[in-house]
Amino acid sequence: MKTYIGNNCVVDLLPFEKTCKTLVEEKIALHEREGKEEAFLVGDLGDIISKYKRWVKKLPRVEPFYAVKCNDDHAVLKVLSDLGASFDCASKAEIEKVLKLGVQPTRIIYANPCKQTSYIRYAAKHHVSLMTFDNEGELHKVKENYPDAKLVLRILPPNNFKVQCELGMKFGCQPSKARLLLEAARNLGVDVVGVSFHVGSGCREARAFAVAIQQARQVFDIGLELGFNMNLLDIGGGFPGQRSAPISFDEIVEVLNEALELHFPSDEGVRIIAEPGRYMVASAFTLGANVIAKRVVARDKHGEKGEPIVLSSASEEPAMMYYINDGVYGSFNCLLYDHAHVEVSLPGEPEMDITYECSLWGPTCDGLDCILSKTHLPELKIGDWLYFLDMGAYTMAAASTFNGMPPPIRYYYCLADVWYEVYPKQQRKEKAWIKQMPKHLKSGHTLHEAAATHDLENLLDTTPAIDGFMFGTVFDAIEH
Repeated sequence: MKTYIGNNCVVDLLPFEKTCKTLVEEKIALHEREGKEEAFLVGDLGDIISKYKRWVKKLPRVEPFYAVKCNDDHAVLKVLSDLGASFDCASKAEIEKVLKLGVQPTRIIYANPCKQTSYIRYAAKHHVSLMTFDNEGELHKVKENYPDAKLVLRILPPNNFKVQCELGMKFGCQPSKARLLLEAARNLGVDVVGVSFHVGSGCREARAFAVAIQQARQVFDIGLELGFNMNLLDIGGGFPGQRSAPISFDEIVEVLNEALELHFPSDEGVRIIAEPGRYMVASAFTLGANVIAKRVVARDKHGEKGEPIVLSSASEEPAMMYYINDGVYGSFNCLLYDHAHVEVSLPGEPEMDITYECSLWGPTCDGLDCILSKTHLPELKIGDWLYFLDMGAYTMAAASTFNGMPPPIRYYYCLADVWYEVYPKQQRKEKAWIKQMPKHLKSGHTLHEAAATHDLENLLDTTPAIDGFMFGTVFDAIEH
């Protein structure tokens, strides 16, 4: 079964659970049947749904404002908005994209401390009032262009903890300078309502949150002392999104809940929000890529005096260079910008147990386009496939088409039972439709395509598609 969620996104609804490897292998088989070589992404929207529900259960006091910059894919934003998530936007384009989903402006924080003036005016026009700042110049811009904005002071987090991407070098007011900035805000007559921080993307030490919350409390109290109605704490992002992360989500949760209750007890009524990005999407996407070229590189060995040495064992064979159809200018930009590390996997079962030293390269003409400089794989042929797990965070959002290389095709799926927990009306409508379905209706038709023209009668006489009957949100399409 399939369902359509807008913006050319079709979601496969699975009646039973399948492994990620199986799903990748099915898409590879589909590509091979259709003669396609293009790279592809498989998105598990059920993974996002379960992550969101886990957040709500583990951190009931903390409202998640999903960081759009991490992955602005339509299907991701649509599912999160329908779950009730709010959004952390950093630009006019991100705000516009979220508003188009029907999200209320009150569910958006403009979390960029240094904003273009025209973007502030756009936020004002669309009533996106909650926004961050960390310098006096920003206060003057807001005063002039959106005097009714609700401002959140972003402070520098402690810098003595390990993180994947440090953000303090660019944003954040020193806590010791917060009083001066808050006094400037008071003199200008702008409304400061809270404090925010970001310990760094991909935090690797849970205690960083405890220290940052303690510092935020001190700044919060200064705001109260100066007469501001301080009612919000934004604890930013930094939450892990994959099993291979050096720290678990549960470890952070334990520290967070304790620190929040100590410094911002629940009976105080302070609203607490966060800006998770990679937590929601990192593990939801898997990338499949095709080996488009191969080189064998001789690894000449020499003795102390430069004499050649003949080597014969398998590990001493020539090294391989494999070129695949996605690289650092595409999905693997995360290697450069997000300091990520990727692991390669093989579909199916290898024909031989022997592996060889090799390197993986992207498709562009730039020598920088190296994905893995050294790994070990069985010998591959041109046309073979590889896949990479945990490719949902800071990958497709920053990808380019440098050298004319196209982005991967995107596929989406979700376990049907999980999907219907979010969209129960859809299930009821589909059951009603099945009861009215003519017996001679053949499998393989996308109802949402017919719904676009309200041409359901002609649908019954068309040739069935290959991959089975596909239920679309024909009902919603007809109603609208």
